[in-house]
Amino acid sequence: MPNDRRRMTGRVVSNKMDKTVVVLVDRSYRHPLYGKVVRSSKRFMAHDEGNRCEIGDEVLIVESRPLSKNKRWAVQSILREDASARTMDVADLADEMEEEAEADEELVEELDADGED
Repeated sequence: MPNDRRRMTGRVVSNKMDKTVVVLVDRSYRHPLYGKVVRSSKRFMAHDEGNRCEIGDEVLIVESRPLSKNKRWAVQSILREDASARTMDVADLADEMEEEAEADEELVEELDADGED
């Protein structure tokens, strides 16, 4: 039996809180009298259990029971991750490259030793 909970897609604009993200949901509709397309946006606080969301991610939020004073939504899934938010520090990247280089050197030495036999 499907549930009747509302679902919205939006962009994460803040993840500074523990297990909570702020999602900006944009919507556009036609004005009933004048017919002009009106764009509006609203921010929703959503529960993110694993702190997986980063700023810029596009997420699907689903209506839930009240979790706090302002939090009535939960992140159901991350639709598209923002690559710029998931960048590594230069020091971490350098360490990772050194480890890969050492592993490559060991592999070359093993292959040379096998080739000499």
